[in-house]
Amino acid sequence: MTDIKKNLERIKSELPDNVKLVAVSKTKPESDIQEAYETGQRIFGENKAQEMQGKAESLPDDIEWHMIGHLQRNKVKYIAPFVSLLHSVDSWRLLKEVNKRAKNEERVIDCLLQIHIAKEESKFGLDEDEVSEILYSEEFEKLENIRIVGLMGMATLTENEDQIRREFKSLQDLFDKIKNDKFSMEDSFKELSMGMSSDFKIAIEEGSTMIRIGSDIFGARNYG
Repeated sequence: MTDIKKNLERIKSELPDNVKLVAVSKTKPESDIQEAYETGQRIFGENKAQEMQGKAESLPDDIEWHMIGHLQRNKVKYIAPFVSLLHSVDSWRLLKEVNKRAKNEERVIDCLLQIHIAKEESKFGLDEDEVSEILYSEEFEKLENIRIVGLMGMATLTENEDQIRREFKSLQDLFDKIKNDKFSMEDSFKELSMGMSSDFKIAIEEGSTMIRIGSDIFGARNYG
């Protein structure tokens, strides 16, 4: 049986004060999330909009729900009323849809732009040119119901730590560039979401402010 409390305490003891832990609760029952909540965890990450919506309706109101998976535009409506942070904004069309739904809810939704840093084609994300096209467009300035608060990226799934480090460093470099060029006057652009169970220590060394940990907290997932 997985000891969620013990796992959380162990992981948190390894984290610097400036690094937030997102407990990845996708596919996990509400009882597991409640157990983590009772040990003090407040940020939970999901990758399916309707699953997140169902959990949010029955779990404590002070949970911060983060969408960490690829988000289809037609699913934004399910989470727009309550989601705290979108990690995976990977297109201009998605950003516009989030802004539209946030406006309907009379709120501003915080977003991270997902950057493709891995060597795997299967991973989603924008490249540097696409990020520039979005951030420096006149249309972007008209989006009043979203706030870009940082970047997110996933490294290649490999045992080559040098490669992982290079990929995380490239994301940190892009973050610094965008911060200096576009958001130097805004304190809100401060989050760098990178690092999962297998590579979060390298990610923290390379500047991560937010790590996403699932199986090391809740045990192996059953996708059956």
